[in-house]
Amino acid sequence: MSAITLDRITVEGSVTAGFEVVRNVFADNFAHRGELGGACCAYYKGRKVVDLWGGIRNKVTGEPWQQDTMVVVHSATKGLAAMTLAIAHSREWLDYDERVAHYWPEFAQHGKETITVRQLLAHQAGLFAIDEPVDRSVLEDFDRLAVVLARQTPAWEPGTRQAYHALSLGFYEGELLRRIDPQHRSLGRFFDDEIARPLGEEVYLRLPRAIPNARLATLEPPKPLDMLLHFPVRLTFDAFNHRSNIYRALVINPGANVYLDERHVYARELEVPSGNAVATARGIAHAYSVFASGGRELGLRQQTLDLLAAPAVPPCNGFFDECLKVPLQFSLGFMKPSPVLPFGGGRSFGSPGTGGSLGFADPDARIGYAYVTGQAGTTLNGDPRDVALRNALYSVVHSCSV
Repeated sequence: MSAITLDRITVEGSVTAGFEVVRNVFADNFAHRGELGGACCAYYKGRKVVDLWGGIRNKVTGEPWQQDTMVVVHSATKGLAAMTLAIAHSREWLDYDERVAHYWPEFAQHGKETITVRQLLAHQAGLFAIDEPVDRSVLEDFDRLAVVLARQTPAWEPGTRQAYHALSLGFYEGELLRRIDPQHRSLGRFFDDEIARPLGEEVYLRLPRAIPNARLATLEPPKPLDMLLHFPVRLTFDAFNHRSNIYRALVINPGANVYLDERHVYARELEVPSGNAVATARGIAHAYSVFASGGRELGLRQQTLDLLAAPAVPPCNGFFDECLKVPLQFSLGFMKPSPVLPFGGGRSFGSPGTGGSLGFADPDARIGYAYVTGQAGTTLNGDPRDVALRNALYSVVHSCSV
């Protein structure tokens, strides 16, 4: 393990011989790409080859980012949530092509009778918004939340269009998992029991009260000017239009900021499985490494892994997303690489998060990767800090020097 100090910014951690270029790029992110604090981890062929962290975890206090610092990763949570259903599929509790209502009979209301699990997980169900009021008290009562979700009417005929289920997807996944798990655990509990603890990593989809604030990094918002310059213009306008799809999906019922807590940084014992995972980069990368390297540690079947690696299936009207206003590809709860957001190889699967975080599995290269940050970025097609790190990582892998 070694440390590099750059103008009072310390980069710590380790890289395997041959991967030094990744450490250099990580340090360069602080000098040239506006990094405040963050971490990057990568596994290659089941071996941890990059484990770096540095900068500060809180801009106000100046406290350093440490080895065990965790931060919220927003929609990178979606890939972690999808892992739970992949395990359920491997245990033959779930068929991706079965109707959701087969497992959750009350779901079969208001035009949702024929929606398949595959359509739901691909953001093709038309359920991107929740019309009934949903606050933290509802989120904490899974039975109440299930009633609200079952009553929702799709925005259009399921399977015809794609619209990013920014927050709602995780709630539907959570209830589906409760129905098929013999122990009826919540998604957050299941992830902790079946993924995080077996791997010995800290990734929480339900942050325990016992975690002290000193372990948590705050996520510094981008500057308004940066948002104006780098966010897509159409999406920026839609974000302020209360009737737009993205506003309905992200800002209300319950709203993307429901995970915040003034006293505790992030809300404790609360599950928003599409957006409030709190984790180290190390924990996310390790989980994806298992998915990229045969899945033995988590009991994953090859059939399941092959399905995750398969190409995404578009809805009738194609991959253009009615919320994000760009063509994106989703499959079985994960994002797949696309021209808008390329990552890994063609069979890769993962999920980015608003602000710049990313985690993914590349089964062809056998890479599990994660990047997390305390300084939110503004791009939707790959944060420059993350892109630079991935390019450096793959330059080593492709060189066949290790």
